[in-house]
Amino acid sequence: MVTLIVDNHIPFIKGVLEPFANVIYAKGGVIDHKLAQKADGLIIRTRTICDEKLLAGTNVQFIATGTIGFDHIDTGYCKTHGISWHHAPGCNSGSVMQYMASVLASLSVRQGYNFQGKKIGIVGVGHVGSKIARLAEIFGMVPVLNDPPRARSGSAGKFVTLEEICDTCDIMTFHVPLTDSGPDKTYHLADRSFFEKLVRKPLVINTSRGAVIETRAVKDALRNNRISAFVADVWENESFPDPELLGMSLIATPHIAGYSVEGKANGTAACVNAACRHFGFGLSNWYPAQLPSAGQPDITLDCTSKTDEQVLAEAILRTYDVILDDICLRNAPEKFEHLRNHYPVRREFEAFSLRLENTGEYLKNKLKMLGLIVD
Repeated sequence: MVTLIVDNHIPFIKGVLEPFANVIYAKGGVIDHKLAQKADGLIIRTRTICDEKLLAGTNVQFIATGTIGFDHIDTGYCKTHGISWHHAPGCNSGSVMQYMASVLASLSVRQGYNFQGKKIGIVGVGHVGSKIARLAEIFGMVPVLNDPPRARSGSAGKFVTLEEICDTCDIMTFHVPLTDSGPDKTYHLADRSFFEKLVRKPLVINTSRGAVIETRAVKDALRNNRISAFVADVWENESFPDPELLGMSLIATPHIAGYSVEGKANGTAACVNAACRHFGFGLSNWYPAQLPSAGQPDITLDCTSKTDEQVLAEAILRTYDVILDDICLRNAPEKFEHLRNHYPVRREFEAFSLRLENTGEYLKNKLKMLGLIVD
């Protein structure tokens, strides 16, 4: 019988593959070479580094990660050793979009930030970045797109250089994979020289990978007023974010932007279905039968004497308020990993029904574009 080692924090998976395989559950950070020697396949998250040290001399022939990123998998080693590897592109794009919406709504409500007409530079326009571009338009911003691989491939859309984003944008947000070599290297993409090129002192947001932005460089940029503020969900040297940068950040969260229930379910489904295809298990198109419900799925807002921007922000924050996660991390940064592994239920916009009183169709249509069910 096939033996699978499975990260015990992957949700919805327990009991699914047991009819077809011997399943061993373990914490992602303790899946080591000794344990991998028992396995034919691994189902993991980012905390398990699948490289030669882990894989050499094992019978592992299959790896699936329930994440968009796959920089924790040595794909070159896998290719040369006949190991099939799989990730879950786009699985949590809706969740990251909701996180970004909550960041923008919080800045609007708590900082008085006016997004209307602002240019937002989106670095990386894949599954997530494309949704952020639509979100930007809902907030009245002008999305400016940077994605060199897509630009070279002739993908639809107008793409600009990173230099143009540095010259023209009021906000910058990163949605790229982490790569440490090649023409599209993203490791320390935002380094000292990058921040020195910025013209408009933008707000900078990172929900991609921590090492895309150099810690020392962004701290210097904040000290020297080269950027107006920094929002981070990802950090170099996780699970131990730089304490000084944590304190300097406007919003700081423990790598949970993609941690909605739907995002987790999508990632798990991608892993299960990949394993079933690879090993020939008698299961196809699996998805969790039932997702936990939102705490208060029905929302009513009286829009009297409120601007469209105020209603938009209020509706978003009623579904998810990012500041609650910010408070949790600041109160206990040493519990970074615990906060990730025990993250509470967060449903995406589609799980909420919104009733608006005293408003028009234009605003309702905006909220529908987010995915909310609007009466």
